[in-house]
Amino acid sequence: MAQVGFIGLGNMGGGMARNILMAGHSLKVFDLNDQVVSEICAEGAVAATSATDAATDVDAVITMLPAGKHVKSVYLGDGGLIAAARSGTVMMDCSTIDVDSAREVVVAATDAGMRMVDAPVSGGVAAAAAGTLTFMVGGAEEAFAAAKPYLDDMGANIIHAGKAGSGQAAKICNNMMLGIQMISVAEAFVLAEKLGLEAEKLFDISSKASGQCWSLTSYCPVPGPVPTSPANNDYKAGFAAAMMLKDLRLAQEAASSAGAETPLGKMSRDLYEKFAAESADDMDFSGIINMLRG
Repeated sequence: MAQVGFIGLGNMGGGMARNILMAGHSLKVFDLNDQVVSEICAEGAVAATSATDAATDVDAVITMLPAGKHVKSVYLGDGGLIAAARSGTVMMDCSTIDVDSAREVVVAATDAGMRMVDAPVSGGVAAAAAGTLTFMVGGAEEAFAAAKPYLDDMGANIIHAGKAGSGQAAKICNNMMLGIQMISVAEAFVLAEKLGLEAEKLFDISSKASGQCWSLTSYCPVPGPVPTSPANNDYKAGFAAAMMLKDLRLAQEAASSAGAETPLGKMSRDLYEKFAAESADDMDFSGIINMLRG
């Protein structure tokens, strides 16, 4: 088994790190939150004194950080992970960040003799804990091959999307679709209510008709039809509205950079700007239906 350093033990990272432990790897962890570090160390991990310590004398490094600026700060420069790690270390950044930052860091790591991929995830907190995440991976074939055994320990679907930055591109495009689709599903249920059509009836019809999509059949925004959806738990976040807003903002930044027209993506971002500003931090993104009800 390998020696693995893990940096960033938030809602997603904590579950991912535990699956690395359960796979039998030795795990060295770092997070600014001492409590989450203590909890996973009680399960067999070892606390690192810093992010660079977590990347020192290990076979692989996994990071799960909030934004591109944090990823660049942690990886780059004389005090970064790339400088601290030994040549050949496998590096996996599983954060969701902008494509340009992802490419910059992967190129720097590759130039320094590392094997690095950008590998953002889809699936949410429950999938992170269960080890059933989907990883969208960008990077060279050799780097992907080196990273895949570790990603297999944390996920069920590991897909090589292409060159460096392609993982982030896939995540941004996927979540832009998700944000748009959730709004369309929520609008349909609000209209159904006003027309006197029961939510269960609309679900029964649309889930087997052309309106079918993941936002309807797996994450239905009204209580009842899908027992496991946040709508049946007071819209407590499986995927927070603030995180959806982050992804929609990244999509618009990418669209601007690439010269792509994404009018529905822009409208969805604007709606989630308003919803996130009015919502509690733990509100699920599907709760936007309540704002659309007025």
